[in-house]
Amino acid sequence: MSLGPAYRVVTPRLVVRCYTPSDAPLLQRAIESSLAHLREFMPWAAREPEPIESRTERLRQFRGQFDLGQDFVYGIFDAAEQECLGGTGLHTRQGPLIRELGYWIAKAHVRKGYATEACNALLQVAFRVDQVPRVEIRCEPSNVASASVARKLGMKLEGTLRADTQRADGSFRDTLLFSALKAELAELPASSLSVQAYGAVGERLF
Repeated sequence: MSLGPAYRVVTPRLVVRCYTPSDAPLLQRAIESSLAHLREFMPWAAREPEPIESRTERLRQFRGQFDLGQDFVYGIFDAAEQECLGGTGLHTRQGPLIRELGYWIAKAHVRKGYATEACNALLQVAFRVDQVPRVEIRCEPSNVASASVARKLGMKLEGTLRADTQRADGSFRDTLLFSALKAELAELPASSLSVQAYGAVGERLF
């Protein structure tokens, strides 16, 4: 039975938490400083730059979906929560018994291990709080950085889904499918990361 969702997750260097509308300016700065970097592999970046009013409304939608248990989009912040370093999520698009990990890091903060740290924390959340049996990462074969994160997490490459995703220009691309199972958590690097997870009213989940 699920204990969550986890609204706030704290690691040695990061705070990974549900967005609030007031985060719009921090998120705006992170995205606008990274547009060329993000557009290569993040389909949503095609609509950027987005007005601050639209971004605020989008964060309201994220929060609403989070509260209703429909999807779980998180911001990645520095320990003081003064800067948005990127975004991540435990997405439900593959069904209620699977969480799909997504992630991006602002250009100024790549190669610092933030994506790996945030995703290790969310692996613990998925298995210990959401109590799902399986977590997936899906990425383009050419997205070497994203695939590298999946491998650092100890996830297994199950295979390549051929021409399963349509690009904005109408062409199709392959997808690498990585997975980790709840039964494997003790063997994964995530199990050794110090993580604190909190619920909607600040209650400690683990």
